[in-house]
Amino acid sequence: MRLVMMVLAALILLPQALAQTAAPQPTTAPPETVTVRMETSAGPIVLALDATRAPRTTANFLRYVDQKRFDGTAFYRALKVAGSPDLGFIQGGTRNDPKRILPPVVHEPTTQTGLSHQAGTISMARYEPGSANGDFFITLGAMPSMDAQTSGEGDIAGFAAFGQVVEGMDVVRRILAAPTSPTEGEGVMKGQMLSPVVTILTARRLNAPLD
Repeated sequence: MRLVMMVLAALILLPQALAQTAAPQPTTAPPETVTVRMETSAGPIVLALDATRAPRTTANFLRYVDQKRFDGTAFYRALKVAGSPDLGFIQGGTRNDPKRILPPVVHEPTTQTGLSHQAGTISMARYEPGSANGDFFITLGAMPSMDAQTSGEGDIAGFAAFGQVVEGMDVVRRILAAPTSPTEGEGVMKGQMLSPVVTILTARRLNAPLD
C-alpha cells in the first residue's frame, strides 16, 4: 500500500515538476539593428542603427539612405575640443538643402531611448527639439553633455542618439583632424567648417530593409 501511495504521489507531482523544468527563463532580446555603409572620400564608415530603442530616428535616417539623398553630400564640420585630440565630433548630411531634406522627425531624447553619446555614436543635428531632418554627427570620445538632462534650464532635451560606428573610426579621426577654414561658418560654427569638405559618395544598407 505504501508503495502504491508513493507512486500516486509521484504521478501527481510529475506534471508540476515538468512544468517547472520547462518554464522559459526571462530573456532580454538584443536590439534590432540596421547596418549602413557610407563610402566617403576619406574612406568607409559602417554604422549599426538601433531600430528598437530609437525607431523613429532610425527610420528617418534610413529614408535618406534608401532614397539616396545622402549621395553627393558631405561631412562639412569638425568640432575639435582644444587640448583633447580624441574628443569632438564631425557633422555631415544634407545641410538643409531644400532639394534633399524631408519633413523633420519627432525628437527621441536619450532619457527615452536609454542610449547615450559614447565614442562613435551617431546622432541627429538639430535646432529646437523636433527640427532634425537630414543632418547628423558622429562623436569621437564620450560626450555625455549631449545627452538629455533630467533637470536644468533652457534646452535640456539633448540630441537624438540612434546608433554606433562599428567600422571606420579611423576614418572619423581622419575627418576630425582635417583642415578647417578660419573664416567660414557662423556663430559657434565659425572656424569649424572643413575646407575642403569630405564627400559622402554613397550610403547603403548592408542588411535587408525593415518590413
